[in-house]
Amino acid sequence: MGVVGGTIRRGGCTLRLRLLDRIRQAHADEPDLTTLQTHGYFCDAVADCLAGWRTVVVEAVGAGIPAPGSATALGYYDGLRAERLPAALVQGLRDLFGAHTHRRVDREGVFHPVWSEDRREVQAG
Repeated sequence: MGVVGGTIRRGGCTLRLRLLDRIRQAHADEPDLTTLQTHGYFCDAVADCLAGWRTVVVEAVGAGIPAPGSATALGYYDGLRAERLPAALVQGLRDLFGAHTHRRVDREGVFHPVWSEDRREVQAG
C-alpha cells in the first residue's frame, strides 16, 4: 500500500482490510491531512483502545517480554499529545546536570532547584 498523488494503492495485496478504506476516506474527508491521529475516526479509535494499549505495554515490560514497537509507538503518541512534557523534561535534566536554570509557566522569572540539598527552588534571576 502506498499513497501516490492523493490515492492509496492496494494493487497486488492479498489482504483487503477495512482499515485501508478508512485511511482512504480520511484523506478524502481532509485532503491536507498530515496525520491520521487528528482525523475523527482514528482519534476515537485510539482513545477507545488507549487503556488496553497501556496495559499491554506495562504487562509486557513486567514479564520481560520485549515489545519495542508497541512501547515506542505509545511513547510517540504521548509525546504528540503532551503540549510541554518533552521540552519540560529536557529543560529539567539540563538544569540538574548543568545548572542551566529554567522558566516556569506559572510564575515570571528564572529558577534553579537546589538539587544537592532539599531541592527547594530558588529564583536565579
